[in-house]
Amino acid sequence: MTDQRINGTAETLTGDSRLQLDGRLNEVKGKARDAYGRVIDSLDGLVEKAPADLREPARQGLDFARRKPLLTTGIVAGLALLLSGMGRRR
Repeated sequence: MTDQRINGTAETLTGDSRLQLDGRLNEVKGKARDAYGRVIDSLDGLVEKAPADLREPARQGLDFARRKPLLTTGIVAGLALLLSGMGRRR
């Protein structure tokens, strides 16, 4: 085998692996975005059932969550960690 053939074969193998990894990553990201969107959409229905004085702040919170999904996810995850840690202290 010539060096070019060896390099070409190596590039093909690593390139295919990268493409597969990129495809899987895009699939996971798409599923995560879909799930996040479904949660936000379902919360819209709850906002309508909220007491009148809480509807506008709830809508503002949902608008924030739509604009900044990663930050919102981080905030929720942080709060979950804090709350779970508080439950363990006795």
